[in-house]
Amino acid sequence: MALQESVVDRYAVVGNPIGHSLSPSIHKVFADDTKQQLTYNAMLIEPGEFPQDVSNFFSEGGKGLNVTVPFKQEAWAFAEDLSIEAEIAGAANTLFKAKDGKIQGHNTDGKGLIRDIKHNHDFNLEGKNILVLGAGGATRGILLPLLNERPANICIANRTISKAEELAALFGKYGKLSACGLEDLKEAKGKQVDWIINASSASLQGDLPHLPYDILSNDAACYDLMYAQVETVFCQWARQGGVLKVMDGIGMLVEQAAESFYLWRGIRPDTASLIQSLQKGI
Repeated sequence: MALQESVVDRYAVVGNPIGHSLSPSIHKVFADDTKQQLTYNAMLIEPGEFPQDVSNFFSEGGKGLNVTVPFKQEAWAFAEDLSIEAEIAGAANTLFKAKDGKIQGHNTDGKGLIRDIKHNHDFNLEGKNILVLGAGGATRGILLPLLNERPANICIANRTISKAEELAALFGKYGKLSACGLEDLKEAKGKQVDWIINASSASLQGDLPHLPYDILSNDAACYDLMYAQVETVFCQWARQGGVLKVMDGIGMLVEQAAESFYLWRGIRPDTASLIQSLQKGI
């Protein structure tokens, strides 16, 4: 009698484009380290096909998905139950089927950022003045976890100030928020910003708004959510201005993946050695 073939839990990351994604490599390391039996692949989804493709994945026994651009808002709409982080962000980057059969939607980006800052870099955001560049989806995903750290204030700076004002109003009940235009930073006087977090992807194209160094406090830190083989122009700007605490988004990438893995498998993988190896290999 033939032995019954064991069923291995299936996971994937979906997006368009998706070939560049490091998620399959990251989750393979997590699975090996924690001795979890699973597969994790990258799935390209064409525009307009997200609901059907994701429905097929779960109906065919898939356990969980990571979701990257441009489908995080569609993932939010697809989920039947949402975490508070996903609900208020209007975006989900993690989906899975719960025991009751409902599709759960989470946003682990902000938690990944906070864990990288606090546990990997040993920095504290409480009482700090934080400037966030950009008012797009990346900013929406990190604002609530940032506010939970009880900073003195978060100012959202964006080329179109109305978008920054919209986010400040949306998240205002969770903490002290303000909004300004990027042009307004040119007129800012005095050393007042303790952290600048670049949540705009523009720096990957070499685009950086004019940021005066004199807005930075004496012990300021700069964090770019983006990462690349060559240091982003935002990180270069920070170093050229004498900032000693300069970080890119590779740690956040690994930590948000670890948070997804924990939601799916109930075990939190170690991240430190993987972050180090990716920093060397990117």
